[in-house]
Amino acid sequence: MVTLSKSRVPSQETVIWHHLDIDKAISLLDSDPEWGLNAEEVKQRLAQYGANELQGRKGKPWWLKFLLQFNQPLLYILLGAGATKAILGEWVNAGVIWGVTTTNALLSFIQESKAEGAIAALASSVQTETTVIRSGKKQRIPSGELVPGDIVILNSGDKVPADLRLFKVRSLQINESALTGESIAVEKSTEMLPADIPLGDRSNMAHAGGYVTFGQGMGIVVATGNQTETGQISKLMEEHTGLSTPLTRKFNKFIQKWLLIVLCLTTITFLVGLQHRGIKEAAEAAVALTVSAIPEGLPAVITITLAIGVSRMAKRHAIIRKLPAVETLGSATVICSDKTGTLTENQMTVQRIFAGAKCYSLTGLGYNLTGEIFLNNKPMDMTGEILLNDRAINITNEPTLRECLIAGLLCNDSHIEYKNEQWIVVGDPTEGALIVAAHKAGLEQPDIEKAMPRLDSIPFESDYQYMATLHQIPNGRIIYIKGSVEAILKRCQYGLNATGDREPIETLESDITEQVQRMARQGLRVLALAKLPVPESQSTVDHEDIEQGLIFLGLQGAIDPPRESAIAAVKACRGAGIQVKMITGDHAVTASAIARQMGINKNGKIVAFTGAQLATMSSDQLTQAVEDGSVFARVAPEQKLRLVEALQSRGEIVAMTGDGVNDAPALKQADIGIAMGGVGTEVAKEASDMLLADDNFASIEAAVEEGRSVYKNLLNAICFILPVNGGESMTILLSTLLARDLPILSLQILWINMINTITMTTPLAFEPKASHVMQNPPRNPNEPLLTKSRLLRILAISAFNWGLIFGVFEYIRATTGDLNLARTMTINSLISGRIFYLLSISQLIPHLRAKLKDEGNTEIEIPAIGFGIIGAIALQIVFAHAPLINQVFYTAPLSWSQWLFCLAVGTPMIFWSAFVNRFDPPN
Repeated sequence: MVTLSKSRVPSQETVIWHHLDIDKAISLLDSDPEWGLNAEEVKQRLAQYGANELQGRKGKPWWLKFLLQFNQPLLYILLGAGATKAILGEWVNAGVIWGVTTTNALLSFIQESKAEGAIAALASSVQTETTVIRSGKKQRIPSGELVPGDIVILNSGDKVPADLRLFKVRSLQINESALTGESIAVEKSTEMLPADIPLGDRSNMAHAGGYVTFGQGMGIVVATGNQTETGQISKLMEEHTGLSTPLTRKFNKFIQKWLLIVLCLTTITFLVGLQHRGIKEAAEAAVALTVSAIPEGLPAVITITLAIGVSRMAKRHAIIRKLPAVETLGSATVICSDKTGTLTENQMTVQRIFAGAKCYSLTGLGYNLTGEIFLNNKPMDMTGEILLNDRAINITNEPTLRECLIAGLLCNDSHIEYKNEQWIVVGDPTEGALIVAAHKAGLEQPDIEKAMPRLDSIPFESDYQYMATLHQIPNGRIIYIKGSVEAILKRCQYGLNATGDREPIETLESDITEQVQRMARQGLRVLALAKLPVPESQSTVDHEDIEQGLIFLGLQGAIDPPRESAIAAVKACRGAGIQVKMITGDHAVTASAIARQMGINKNGKIVAFTGAQLATMSSDQLTQAVEDGSVFARVAPEQKLRLVEALQSRGEIVAMTGDGVNDAPALKQADIGIAMGGVGTEVAKEASDMLLADDNFASIEAAVEEGRSVYKNLLNAICFILPVNGGESMTILLSTLLARDLPILSLQILWINMINTITMTTPLAFEPKASHVMQNPPRNPNEPLLTKSRLLRILAISAFNWGLIFGVFEYIRATTGDLNLARTMTINSLISGRIFYLLSISQLIPHLRAKLKDEGNTEIEIPAIGFGIIGAIALQIVFAHAPLINQVFYTAPLSWSQWLFCLAVGTPMIFWSAFVNRFDPPN
């Protein structure tokens, strides 16, 4: 062996390995297929390339994440207000303000999603033991010790440990669905391929994370660790962090503008206060204005409302991993869905059979044995529209169909089992579909195998494109063959007609070709089946035995069918104005066929683009393609990511569904990533914002419905909270300008903005959803949080609150001379007005009215709003009468007449809010 020179070994990133002749590839890697690498070479290359592991960025420690929660302008100002109080020696006030600040930071810390584990999940997805040849001997080593140039041996059941250029295969099939999105195992070869061939079609490569489902093979390691295709995905996930949600973007924009205003008003208040008061009183006025203008309770209310939305969604099989995802769902304008296992059953199903010049259709989905076979009254057309007889066929009256089904049942190395309350296939999915098809005709595999035992077989080989089995039958022996149409048809001399009699294959060939084309247009995977009777003396079967003279039995077309519930969900999403686009690693024909059945189209047309086409597009062309297209097939992971980014560049709010490793970067980049909770890989789950517990696309529709309801409740909460801040701020500012005593102190404002606000606003999160919520189009992503009508509502209610606060305080102070009593009655009057305003925007009154009209109803359930109001009243009683609260918050007890006064002055809010609701109806 030649001593390793680093200069001779190429970079793992610069060589297109599938486009190299295998001898050239082995030469570049300075290895030997028979000898492999020796220990010294392995040591040097391990130092050069590193371990065969995925390396992610180190996460921040928890304490740093907590401290970063204080990195918000709103909390800066509150911290400053607390510091001002501390400087003035008012430590109780400072402690309360800092306590509120810390509470908000703690809520944000809890809300923040747990540290990303996606890279760790990726690493675990490719860690295994593997068989290599080193120094001419087979060795079993941990996959982490592999280096470029190692010779790896693959057998059925193995996990592919690194990216390999294959140089020897024997019937090798590898399931790469987690990486490519294609549900069917890929048949591997060794021939050199074009440089621009898509990832899913690189049949001379085996990629890290794949599973060997059949056969054997050998390959040379060309990439390890982060340089593998799986490793490239980890890089994409690190480079593209999830975007902030529409709500957080709008809220942050609003807060930034609002804080500028607050800072200006605070400065004015302090400077004006200095003209009439001492520095301590001026600082109290400035702090009071700051505290009153900032909606301290809003972050907590938003968190609680989102958390309640999470609970509701969980009951509908949508598990939210990150709280902001609740609201984002409600604003989604596009859902980009993976096909395999998301829109489809991820179970191959025979849907069409052509035998004896007749077309048959099969009902039932997946591996469920329930289903029947019907004879078509007209040939299947390219739209899939067929007419069926009223009754299922009787297999005894269909001899050719029976032969075709038996051939698929016996020429088969798989079987089905009932496990975990469902039927599963042990073996190849397509072979499982053939078994289920035969069962629907009453032909059960164990019975047929017992009656016609197998004597010998030829396993499927990609070079021949068929499989053959020899069986004993009562009157002799017979060979059954299944494979590609081209491989089988050229070996056939006869075919069976409708009555089971032989006819020359030439008389049937045109019909067979036509049916193959029709099935292909439907996206079906077509298998041809044939038989060959042989003498009783024949005990083996070889390729020479079936070179010619076969009897054609028929065609079976299988596909991974769409979920029926997903079809309904797509229709509902489109009715709600949400576009649905299919992004898959599968072939364009198959994907388009599924899209046609599901109604995924744009203006009634299905426009499909392939990954090869996308690769040649400029950014502008891609943006136009993502607008026009409804199906994107054979796309690579980075192309999925580009498609999501292109949609976002158009202002779309993108939800992306997926279950494989290949989906993870796009899931992370999307506004909301949705992973399958059951069949989804750990990588996809860790990159997602939401999991579907039942792996059902239909649950997305339910989640969108809940998300829209959550957003409606959030807007009501914002429009309920901000008018109090507006009224308080106007009062503090006016009192300072007029050199009057402050009607409300800063600590009392904190009580209103935190304790009272959370108690009264949280029940809004439990408001029931409107019946028309899924009949409206998605809201405009560019719509500001506070529209003109909402802003006018807030100003109008703020004006009422200001008049109420200022008027009650001045009246009570003038008549009693007791500042603490005046402030206590002012606050309770404000709470009284808030209660009436809350009733005007909630559904409590309509709910009770509907219950009373129901004569058969003997129980009246009190909605959450009712409990919120009761809780607020109880807290205000404590606020006025608890001695400790009186001492800390400078409040005073009230008499019955004073309580009634507070209630009476808040009553006009009923009429004022009714007037406002005419111009800006509550959401």
